[in-house]
Amino acid sequence: MDWIQALIMGIFQGLTEYLPVSSSGHLALAGALLGVDDPSQVMTFTIAVHVATVLSTFVILWKEIVWIFKGLFKTGNAIVPSTYGIKSLNEEQNYVINILISMIPIGIVGLFFKDQIESYFSSLVVVGVCLLVTASLLSFSYFTKPRQKEHISMWHAFVIGIAQACAVLPGLSRSGSTIGTGLLLGNNKEKLAQFSFIMVIPPILGEALLDVKKMLEGGVEAAMGSISPVALIIGFVAAFLSGCLACKWMINLVKKGKLIYFAIYCAIIGLATLVWQLAA
Repeated sequence: MDWIQALIMGIFQGLTEYLPVSSSGHLALAGALLGVDDPSQVMTFTIAVHVATVLSTFVILWKEIVWIFKGLFKTGNAIVPSTYGIKSLNEEQNYVINILISMIPIGIVGLFFKDQIESYFSSLVVVGVCLLVTASLLSFSYFTKPRQKEHISMWHAFVIGIAQACAVLPGLSRSGSTIGTGLLLGNNKEKLAQFSFIMVIPPILGEALLDVKKMLEGGVEAAMGSISPVALIIGFVAAFLSGCLACKWMINLVKKGKLIYFAIYCAIIGLATLVWQLAA
C-alpha cells in the first residue's frame, strides 16, 4: 500500500464511518479497486483508521463526553425503575447505562461469531446485498415518522444495540442501522445521532486492542506487514480529518431528516457492486 492508496482509503473510512453508507463495505470496495489485497496490510490499516475515527468523535462530541463524565459520579437516591431509565440515577448515569446495554449484542457477536463474520469481508456480493439492506432501512426510517420521544429508553438502547451488532457485516452501515432503527422507534433525531456515535466508541476501541494484542504476538514487524509507517500515518490523519467533517455533517443531516439521499446512494452502489461481481 503506497501513500496515495492510504490517503484515499483513509478518507473513505473517515467519511463513511459516520455517513450511513457503510465504512467496512466502502473499504472493501476501495481496496478491491485500488488493488490493496494483502491481508496483513488491510488488518493493520483498518485498526489504525478505526482508532482515528474514534478520536474524531471525541473532538466533535467533546462537550457531550465531558458532560457524561462530570455527571457519572454524582450520587443518587433509592433505585426506582422508570420509563427512561432508573429514577435514582441522574441523566448522565442513565446515559452510561444505556451505552452499556447497547454493547451487549455486539459483545455476544464478537465473542461467538467473529471468525464467521470476518469470512464475509472477502465477498463483494455480501457487500452489495448489505448495501441494499442499508438503503431499505434508511428509506423506511425516512417515510415512517412516529412522534419523537425526548429520551432513549433502556429497551430502545438494547434494540439499537442489536442493529449495531448486525452492522458488523460489510455493507450494512453501522450509523445507518443504529440511527435508522432509532428513528423507527421514535427517538429524538439529534440525541439519537449523538448516542449512535458515542455508543460505538467502546466496541471499536475494545476490538482494536484485541486485534493489536493478537497481531503483536507475532512481533512488531509481522504486525506491520508490508505497509510503510508513512502510509499508515497518512491514512490515520486522513481518516481523522475526514471523520471530523463527516461526524459534524451527519448530526446536521439527521436533524434535517435528509437520510433518503443516502438510501438512494446505497441502492445505486449496492446494485452496481452486484452487477460487477455477477458479470465478472
